[in-house]
Order: sequence, then structure tokens, then C-alpha cells
Amino acid sequence: MTKLLIPKELDKYAAEYTSPETKALAALNRETNMKVPMSVMLSGHIQGAFLQMVSHMVKPKQVLEIGTFTGYSAICLAQGLQKDGHLHTIDINEELEDICFRYFCEAGLEGKITQHIGDAAEIIPSFTEPFDIVFIDADKQNYGLYYDLVFDKVVMGGIILADNVLFDGEVVLPEEEQGKNARAMHAFNNKVKDDHRVEQLLLPLRDGIMMMRKVAS
Repeated sequence: MTKLLIPKELDKYAAEYTSPETKALAALNRETNMKVPMSVMLSGHIQGAFLQMVSHMVKPKQVLEIGTFTGYSAICLAQGLQKDGHLHTIDINEELEDICFRYFCEAGLEGKITQHIGDAAEIIPSFTEPFDIVFIDADKQNYGLYYDLVFDKVVMGGIILADNVLFDGEVVLPEEEQGKNARAMHAFNNKVKDDHRVEQLLLPLRDGIMMMRKVAS
């Protein structure tokens, strides 16, 4: 995401009336924005609170995240894990592995989160456990592929979340005016809309989150 889809004043107001970040998340947010290129990719306060709320509601035993970045969303999604629950997170950028692990430790989650570095399309098939929540937030061109790869691994009634599905608002432009990532997001949104195995809700939160509940195999 590169811009807000709502006025800054409303975004600020929403943040003011959202539970504050934990100490670890606030520190990670600050360090990412100060030191990491493309820091706009960070989930941030409001989206992070949403992910945390979903996790607490679902109480997952297993979570899969595709796209770790600096680990903010992983920490949020891990909050509602069952006592013996675990979160697997995949990212292709090994340079961010250390900052992720440092903040996983600061959040007291080092035993709850496993980092996987590499190509998600190659790593996903290796998982044998069923997932209660899957969060897709990686390269936009492959959202449809990741969706297909994870679908049979999601439990009935499980939740799939996909980030950036409004892609800066470009998805509503004529196709010839959309960038390649916006076209990919529009195609993904249509794929989900046409998939009767899920119920879906597209939330205009931040850059758009598609929330799906698996209702059939």
C-alpha cells in the first residue's frame, strides 16, 4: 500500500479509538519505519488490531502467514493461539529474518512462531497440518496460486485473509489504467467472488482485506 484510502483525519480518529499497540509492536513499528525500506508494507496499528481480534475470536491452533516482512502481523495473529498453538510464517527476504526473530522474542512468542525463508509456492505444499487461519500478504501476482495451494489445508469454517485487495484504489479504474498488481488483485477478487466454497467480505480497511470463511470443500 502506498496511500490511505480514507482521509488522514478519519484514520487518526480510528487509531485513537482502537486499543493501543503493545510495547513490542510499537517498538517494531517505529524501527521498521525508521530503518527498513518500503516500510509502508507494515500492517500497522489498526490493521494489526483487526488481525489480533480475528485471532482471539477464532482461537486457532495453527496459523499460516504468507509474507512476513518485519513480523508485525505475525505477532498480532499469534495473540489468540491456543496454548499448544503455532504460527508458521513465510518470506523470501532473508535479510529481515533477524529483526523478525528479535521482536518475536521481545513479544515472548519465539516458541510459538516458526520462520520459513524461501519461495512460498515451494514451502506451502510441505505443510501437513490443517490451518485455522491463513493470511496472504505477499507478491500480488501469486495470490490466486497461494489461495489454491492453501485451500485444502484450511479447516472447515476456517478463515482466509488476503491483504491489499483494493491496491491503492486502482481496482475500480478501467483495466487499461490499472497497474499489473491492481489487475492481479482484481482478478483475485473475482476468483474469490466466484468460489462458492467460501463466504467472503471485502473490508475497506487500510488497503483492503478480503475475509473468507471456508464453507465447503
